[in-house]
Amino acid sequence: MRILFFGDIMGRSGRDGLAKHLPDLKNRLKPDVVIVNGENSAAGFGISNKIAQDFYSLGVDCITTGNHIWGQKELVTTIDQDPRLLRPLNYPDGTPGRGSYIHTLGGGRKILIVNVMARLFMEPVLDDPFAVTEKLIAQHRLGQTVQAIFIDFHGETTSEKMAFAHVFDGRVSAVVGTHTHIPTADAQILPKGTAYQSDAGMCGDYDSVIGMKKELAIWKFTRKIPGERLAPAEGEATICGVLITTDDATGRATSIEPLRIGGRLKQQLP
Repeated sequence: MRILFFGDIMGRSGRDGLAKHLPDLKNRLKPDVVIVNGENSAAGFGISNKIAQDFYSLGVDCITTGNHIWGQKELVTTIDQDPRLLRPLNYPDGTPGRGSYIHTLGGGRKILIVNVMARLFMEPVLDDPFAVTEKLIAQHRLGQTVQAIFIDFHGETTSEKMAFAHVFDGRVSAVVGTHTHIPTADAQILPKGTAYQSDAGMCGDYDSVIGMKKELAIWKFTRKIPGERLAPAEGEATICGVLITTDDATGRATSIEPLRIGGRLKQQLP
């Protein structure tokens, strides 16, 4: 299975970049499933139902999120109606929405897509991500009931992301981090066959401070007084993500290739 995943889509720049590049990337890379993290797509904070529908119309199969999931208040009452729009799995029982989705491909192949949030330096602090993930994947047999299991682990620290990936090495197809908006240089296959990268990077304008207009962010750091609300930078986006290939028979990864296209960062294509 070929899994194409894009990191945090930041504001209009990220949305426009995805719309510009995704059709060609789909033709070139021939992914079986396309997943995006959309939690910053609505002016940097959350995602709206309209934006989610725009992503689906581009060919996105599932949308993951993170700590900004409730940035657009409409989702509190509407997220239950969209099984493909995920919030972190480790929210308390009774929270609207769901943290996983099974996508069925042609021929009956299935991929379990999971969205989990870390706890170190994260707000809100959610339930134990290790325990809730353990409970979920115990319900599935990798390579049998599902041909792949992909996890977007949304977190601040590389240490927590790495520890999480090692715990589930060989039992899931891939663990890819999001949230820090910086693509890391550690794409690898772990010893038991799980693809891993600490952070896929954002889809947004990198002439910024993690996607926000640099002048506003610098003011907050240097003045220490309230200023204008942070807003996404509006230059050309670099689209960052990964292409992961898995073996349907085992569910384990055979390759992971970082992707960067457009904008300021050095280009990299699988």
